[in-house]
Amino acid sequence: MAQGQRERVATTLSGAVSEEISASLAPVDAELERRYPGDPGTRQPVHTVYVPGDAFAADTVRVWGDRALAALEEHAPTADAFAAVLGLDAALAEDVYDRVRAKLEREPVEDLRVDFEDGYGNRPDAEEDEAAARAARLIAAAHAGGTSRPEGGGGGAAPYAGIRMKCLEAAVRDRGIRTLDIFLTGLLEAGGLPRGLVLTLPKVTCPEQVGAMGRLLGAFEEARGLEPGRIGFEIQIETSQAILAADGTATVARMIQAAEGRATGLHYGTFDYSACLGVSAAYQASDHPAADHAKAVMQVAAAGTGVRVSDGSTNVLPVGPAERVHDAWRLHYGLTRRALARAYYQGWDMHPGHLPTRYAAVFAFYREGFEQACARLVRYAGRAGGDVMDEPATARALAGHLLRGLDCGALDAAEVSRASGLARADLESLASPRRGGPAAPAQ
Repeated sequence: MAQGQRERVATTLSGAVSEEISASLAPVDAELERRYPGDPGTRQPVHTVYVPGDAFAADTVRVWGDRALAALEEHAPTADAFAAVLGLDAALAEDVYDRVRAKLEREPVEDLRVDFEDGYGNRPDAEEDEAAARAARLIAAAHAGGTSRPEGGGGGAAPYAGIRMKCLEAAVRDRGIRTLDIFLTGLLEAGGLPRGLVLTLPKVTCPEQVGAMGRLLGAFEEARGLEPGRIGFEIQIETSQAILAADGTATVARMIQAAEGRATGLHYGTFDYSACLGVSAAYQASDHPAADHAKAVMQVAAAGTGVRVSDGSTNVLPVGPAERVHDAWRLHYGLTRRALARAYYQGWDMHPGHLPTRYAAVFAFYREGFEQACARLVRYAGRAGGDVMDEPATARALAGHLLRGLDCGALDAAEVSRASGLARADLESLASPRRGGPAAPAQ
């Protein structure tokens, strides 16, 4: 072919065929868009801290941070000592240790749940009424003071906060609904619903309970003149029926649809779920095969829906003599790293002593992957070669890694921009292409 001469292109099908196919698939396109809108592109906290309703106070977050710092001072007063306990890479040890201390001073708790379920138990109605009203007042005060922001910062409060009500099973249904009503009403009367509001519905066994929760919140929104769909909630997966229904279908997938866009998260309940399956108490842990199966089903059901998945907790507390604390730290650190590798980017923490190892695991994870993620994005954006051929989907994952590291404090914006050549807006565009533009290499 002569230079400059264009290749002859021939086709067989008429344009009408393409038009007919597009018309036939239009309803499917719309349904896929509705069911799978993609990740919301917002910050996901690395953990949720549960505090019983009667124990929650204005200084709870600061107290947890101070107790975590005290545990470090007593049991790992230097970076080398902390690294020796956890087996941290020597090259990362000082940076991770400094970041952990700074995090505990600045933002020790990312997500706080005032618990009115298992951690609170059954109390006289007047007592729970008062505790729910107090929780609303304290959370509203923290938000009004500018100390509770989803974008981070804030010293004495958590960026995300809310309650775990009692479930919608018959025995406690009315009590759960009343507590939720008191809490939400208290927030509104104190100035409005905070942006970082999170509600948790526990012990869900069927999609109908999820649908009922949605209707309950819809009724509250209508009664108070709120925008429909303003209030979302997390679904706690603690029963076998939540994973596999009697007809063999994955119940959790149906739960997400039953929420009609209100579901924000699926939280795995380690011990209730394990007990439901008959796992002996000594083996109830988040790395048990039964736990892995449940979370894998949750992960697949949630993929693409915008609903985030959270791992559970460990009940081994870092208390007592140094040897016992170190053993508990190693266990918690290992479980957290294991969850991160499996793309469970959030978990539960039940004790202030878990905070040092939560943040050590998270910070080490993101810092270990930082340089490689930046280098691969540089090659991707410049269409350069390398030993790994990345596609748009991988670029989304790489950008997501950096964004999560930035959100929790493992990475700094300046170092990410310097190493990748990308600003946060560029990373967000790559990580959520349907919201920020196509995830394609820069020209």
